[in-house]
Parts: sequence; C-alpha cells; structure tokens
Amino acid sequence: MNIRPLLDALDLQEEAARALADDLRAQIDDLQTRLREAETHLEHLTITRKTVTGLADRLPLSPPEHPDYPQGHRRLQRVDRPPAGQGRLSTLSHELLPKNVDGTRAKLKRLVKLGILTEADTGNFARKQ
Repeated sequence: MNIRPLLDALDLQEEAARALADDLRAQIDDLQTRLREAETHLEHLTITRKTVTGLADRLPLSPPEHPDYPQGHRRLQRVDRPPAGQGRLSTLSHELLPKNVDGTRAKLKRLVKLGILTEADTGNFARKQ
C-alpha cells in the first residue's frame, strides 16, 4: 500500500492549519494592541472625569461679577432688537474706536461662553432665552 498521497494530503492540511493559526495570532496581536489603546483611553477619560468633578465645586455657579456686566446687561435689556456689532458699542455708550470694538467683541464672546448671550451669526449676539 502506498501512503504517500495520504501523507501529501496531511501536509497540505497541516500547512493550511498553520497558516490559519498564524493569521489568528496576528489578529489576536492586533486586537490586544487595540484593547490596550482602548483601556488607556478609558483611563484618561476616568482621570479627566475625576479632575473635572474635583474642580466643579470650585467653579462659580453664576457669572463673575464685573462692574461693566450688570450695567451693560441692563442697557441691552432695554433695547427691543439687539443691535449687531458696532451698534452694541453705541448702546453701551462707547466711542467707536478699533480698540473699543475689539474689546466689546471679546466681552460679548465671554458672555457667550458664560451662557448669558448666544451668537446666532458671526457678530450677532442675543440674550439667551
């Protein structure tokens, strides 16, 4: 009896099984790398959450009191339709100088960040409803 064809068939199956095992090992290595990256990202998110919640009790609940904010807010409340850009400066009784325009724009942006105003379009600010 000639067992050579049987041994050749076994060799082919062994090679296929080795190739499959090698592919699976490569996939496992890739998955382990991705898992480590995901776990590291989760650790960073946990640290960020702890930092934010630790700082939350230190943050003021209301906007910081600045001498110009209440006065400007009252003046803006008296205006039926909030003016855009440089119209706000005249409402706030500021002279239309470039430094005043930039300074007022920066203050309005801060009020947006504090949640007091919204910016519908660039340069168009309105009170938050």
